[in-house]
Amino acid sequence: MTVTIAIDGPAGSGKSSVSKEAARRLGYGYLDTGAAYRALAWHVLDLGADTDDQGRVLDAAEEFPYAISLDPDAYWVRVGDVDVTEAIREPRVTAAVSGVARVPAVRERVNELFRALVAASGRPGVVVEGRDITTVVAPDAPVRILLTAAPEVRAARRSAELHTHDAADVAAALHRRDAADSQVVDFLTAAPGVSVVDSTDLDFAQTVAAVLDVVAAGTQENHDGR
Repeated sequence: MTVTIAIDGPAGSGKSSVSKEAARRLGYGYLDTGAAYRALAWHVLDLGADTDDQGRVLDAAEEFPYAISLDPDAYWVRVGDVDVTEAIREPRVTAAVSGVARVPAVRERVNELFRALVAASGRPGVVVEGRDITTVVAPDAPVRILLTAAPEVRAARRSAELHTHDAADVAAALHRRDAADSQVVDFLTAAPGVSVVDSTDLDFAQTVAAVLDVVAAGTQENHDGR
């Protein structure tokens, strides 16, 4: 049976990079769930539609030829025959993704996809990261972590990642994303049984180590409790 490590948290908290490195260290697969919403937003825009039009979003979700790699060392995202790995990180997609993610029917469909990807992975475990993973997608995972950091730290990190964009614009976009997503899911409060890793004062290596410590304790506890 595939072990699921669920990692939740707000934009800019380091979920993707930390989860990917943790997966490498553990020999697990890595699933970036946010990529599905970004890819769907890209798909809607590619169809010439508006992500604020829920009807068009639902129509696009019905015919959504999505595929993603679970290999942390060979990461790619595709929609049909198009590799959208880089395109889904463009500012226009970032600005549109909340319109897709806030549609309940879309979230239900995509959550089913995530569970199916983990079940069919053929791997000993998968680190699954994104919003509401610890509470909705994998509430029964043996290890559930909320990875967070202070808003100004998250904005600075995201700005460093997107070094070609103005820092103030990046911070404003992150603030808008937090505000929009908070209407759908509480991503700043740990649910019962979820461990918090606050990386505000930690560097990347320290954050990965903190996450792996939680994983080791959680999987051992789960093993002992059998």
